[in-house]
Amino acid sequence: MKRRQFLSILLLGLLLLLLLTFPVLAAPPVQEESSACAEAYTVQADDWLSKIAAKFLGDPLAYTAIVEATNQQQAQDDSFAQIANPDLIEIGWKVCIPTPETAVATLTDPATAASSFMVTDALGRSVSLAAPPQDFVIAGRATPLIIDAFYLFPEASQALTGLELRSQSAADFLNLIDPNYGSKAALEMDSGPEQIAPLQPDVVLLKSFMAEQLGAPLEQVGIPVVYVDLETPEQYTRDLTTIGQLLGNPDRAQEILTFYQERVDQVTQAMAGLSEEQKPRVLLLQYSDRGGEIAFNVPPASWLQTTMVEIAGGTPVWLEAAEAGGWTVVNLEQIAAWNPDQIYVVSYFTNPAETVAQLKADATWQQLQAVQNNQIYGFPNDYVSWDQPDPRWILGLQWLATKIQPEQAAGIDMRQAFNDFYTQMYGLDQATIEAEVGPQLKGDTGF
Repeated sequence: MKRRQFLSILLLGLLLLLLLTFPVLAAPPVQEESSACAEAYTVQADDWLSKIAAKFLGDPLAYTAIVEATNQQQAQDDSFAQIANPDLIEIGWKVCIPTPETAVATLTDPATAASSFMVTDALGRSVSLAAPPQDFVIAGRATPLIIDAFYLFPEASQALTGLELRSQSAADFLNLIDPNYGSKAALEMDSGPEQIAPLQPDVVLLKSFMAEQLGAPLEQVGIPVVYVDLETPEQYTRDLTTIGQLLGNPDRAQEILTFYQERVDQVTQAMAGLSEEQKPRVLLLQYSDRGGEIAFNVPPASWLQTTMVEIAGGTPVWLEAAEAGGWTVVNLEQIAAWNPDQIYVVSYFTNPAETVAQLKADATWQQLQAVQNNQIYGFPNDYVSWDQPDPRWILGLQWLATKIQPEQAAGIDMRQAFNDFYTQMYGLDQATIEAEVGPQLKGDTGF
């Protein structure tokens, strides 16, 4: 009896042992999960996610794929970063660069695509938004220059919710190109977060020099800000690309940039091969009589006005006197010492042609070589002066070329250039250009 009990217990024990070990024996060996990373990258100084995405994946908007891959990898390997906010990454973080195939799959996943949106602004910041923005506000100083660039895109009329205007001419132009202008919220000059917040914008566009004064307070109350510069041809390329991304129309951005590049190339090629001796000595002056005092100012070497003179085949004579921060006041003694071959007068508050006529009648100015040779011109303007970093700067460049180097620029027809600009950049028809824009022209346009 005891022997049978012993055998039964032994058999039962063996059976239990088999049952306990069977899952282990039967289970397939655990496979080490393959890494989702094509490459592990350590964040360096001056990195931001869209910059990393552009470098490794060829698309700055592929940052979302890096975020997703890094967070997935961090769940398995805590040496990788956990990215909670794509706009906030730190030097030394380890991020996962996915394969191009994985990145494409992430970007085309509707759930991922709708979850975030990022652009890189003029300050090099990666600005992350919950979704592509629908409602924009443009505020701060120099807003008309941003607004005119924004309206190069057909989506601007519906997208712009509120704006801060600083001149009647800017309002007149918007009334011409935007049938919905009357529905926009008009902000008071120097509006702050308390005036902007009630408009509930998805994003506010500001000039980068407004970062401390207005941008930081807006971000403190949770309003995203994207900065632009729009001060030089290079910055126009960068910032119009950003605006095109924000408005969901990169094709229009490329169309605009092609329009500008073709005209810059036309002028550059026309001036190719000129010797320094063939370039006239040029003085560009801003005239002001505000407050009853007449003053003349020259722009900094890095400003668009100087760049345009150089591209158009002239030698700026004022560079040693120009200060970096802004317009520099110069007196008649200095102007006489330069005694330039040509003078271009910019006037923001008077008709430049009338101002030039007054200077020609002045006995002191009559001693200048440029006046004696009738080589003094009023810089054209319509709603905005063509010398400013406004979309119209391309007209200013073409016009300068026809004056500084008329033989080399003989292929430029300024009337055609004027019509092409308003047709292709703002969608105006010929009748509207002639009836509405033409009468605004001032200065020595030559047509």
